[in-house]
Amino acid sequence: MNPNFLELLETCTVLADGAMGTMLHGRGVGFDKCFDELNLTNPAAVADIHREYIEAGAQLVITNTFGSNRFKLEKHGLASKVAEINHAGVELARRAVSATFKDVLVAGDVGPLGVRIAPFGRVQPEVARAAFAEQISALCEAGADLIVIETISDLYEIKEAIHAAKAVGATQESPLPVVASVTFTRDDRTLLGDDPAKVARTLAEANADVIGVNCSGGPAQLLRILKQMRTAAPDRRLWVKPNAGWPEQVGGRIMYPADPEYFGEYALSFREAGANVVGGCCGTTPQHIAAMRRALDSVSASASPTVSLLPLEEETLEPAQQSTQLAQKLADGKFAICVEMDPPRGLSTHKLLAGASLLHDAGADVINVADSPMARMRMSAWAVCDLVQRKVGVETTLHFPTRGRNLLRVQGDLLAAHALGIRNVFVVMGDPTAIGDYPEAMDNYDLVPSGLIKLIKQGFNEGVDHSGTSIGQPTNFFVGAALNLCPPNLETEIKNLRRKVNAGVDFFLTQPTYHPEDGPKFLAAYEAQHGKLTQPILAGILPLVSVRHANFLNHEVPGIAIPAQSIQRMEAAGENASSAGVDLSVELINSLKSWANGIYIMPQFNRFDLVAEIIEAVK
Repeated sequence: MNPNFLELLETCTVLADGAMGTMLHGRGVGFDKCFDELNLTNPAAVADIHREYIEAGAQLVITNTFGSNRFKLEKHGLASKVAEINHAGVELARRAVSATFKDVLVAGDVGPLGVRIAPFGRVQPEVARAAFAEQISALCEAGADLIVIETISDLYEIKEAIHAAKAVGATQESPLPVVASVTFTRDDRTLLGDDPAKVARTLAEANADVIGVNCSGGPAQLLRILKQMRTAAPDRRLWVKPNAGWPEQVGGRIMYPADPEYFGEYALSFREAGANVVGGCCGTTPQHIAAMRRALDSVSASASPTVSLLPLEEETLEPAQQSTQLAQKLADGKFAICVEMDPPRGLSTHKLLAGASLLHDAGADVINVADSPMARMRMSAWAVCDLVQRKVGVETTLHFPTRGRNLLRVQGDLLAAHALGIRNVFVVMGDPTAIGDYPEAMDNYDLVPSGLIKLIKQGFNEGVDHSGTSIGQPTNFFVGAALNLCPPNLETEIKNLRRKVNAGVDFFLTQPTYHPEDGPKFLAAYEAQHGKLTQPILAGILPLVSVRHANFLNHEVPGIAIPAQSIQRMEAAGENASSAGVDLSVELINSLKSWANGIYIMPQFNRFDLVAEIIEAVK
């Protein structure tokens, strides 16, 4: 009869096994193969590895089911064999245990799904939970002693796995204990930026029976992480299984530098730091486990010194800096004027800076800098904002598309923008690469605009990143978002607007408008559902340059409808059509001042001279 896992932890430090994948690869199985399928196609190889670890002294072996979930198996055409492969994995481990006549526990192994789940991916949490439950149910049915959820870096994902395991357990007479173990990068953070303390608290709150860390780097790093996790969750049992150091490729082979004797030394350090289960991950072998066994047996647990773990020091946050000039102007109820400019296609910035100087002299409050408009390659918008602010002396607003950026890049780019003195940020989805210069370019994104607004307003501006880790000094971004006053689907636009409001948006820029009555109509519809919109609105103004330009916008650009009388005036003006366009823009701006808090002018064909005339006329 195998011992009860949780009861065993009360009596000793349990030694788990080492790597399965490393051992299989060493026997000629390529990394392109499905290791889990070997439970069916080469069961002897898997059973032999289990047996070697047991003979080395392991008290717990983990099934060869790390990738036996629906999503990963589907890549190998094996999605229909989830239950069969997981059942076989447990049975092989049981067979190896029986052959050694030892009391060894069998842990059902559950790895990451191999897909991103919401809010950073398209797989919904309930779908992820169902996939985990499918695998865990099979492991439980096959007779596993406990469930080990390991090598996951996304806290959203591991919480779904834990909840799935607990839900499956609720249907059983004797629910299995659940171990939850996370992997970290070289900087002691997960891939999504979570530190060990937050990881420990999250796993404890999700009610995992044992929490821990595996994979990552070598023993030294994991000892450091283990101590932080113990400080953050002192009432939880701890699990640690390091890699044999960071892997290196030597002569076409993957090599790990940490030898068995080194692991033996750290087995005692792990126990002294409070680890209840120790073992090895990638690169470790039965020799590493044997060395750990000898070390643990050489010094009794009672003789191990107690380690005093001090809590992590809290960083003192500096206060956020004062608000932007745009924010102050809107707060004071003054009419704000913003003008959009596109970055240059090459290195020369002379024309751009000359145009910005003209607009600033005419009275523009802010220069908005677009980011790769129409998905065409241009200079970085950060560089342009920095140049304009330093050389022209006018405040800028950085357009910040979510498309094409993963979560790590989003946060790094925000820090870079703030370091350059950019404080106004306009969050948009961005143009799809399919319409631009490089249609084959990556087009993925981790956040929709409302999610990015929330990250900035409820994260960075509060002094923490997405994971809750301190960034030191809080940012003080003033965040804008897009608004369509005449949308094809009013209910959808109001729903999206509400998300942005709830996320904490500061102001809105609208699509180009030519009908001043669109604003009051839309705002009345919103107010009827959610109350008065309190965020300031800057109405989009796109000056007409010629009758051909007016007809093109009216007939070929979705969402733009130009009044017939305006087109007639442009046509009647003949060679003076651009002047007529200025007059129409000035009249439009004056008529919308009753509800708009400012304007957002989009110059056409780099006619900054016409925009300067408009600004001077409405100031």
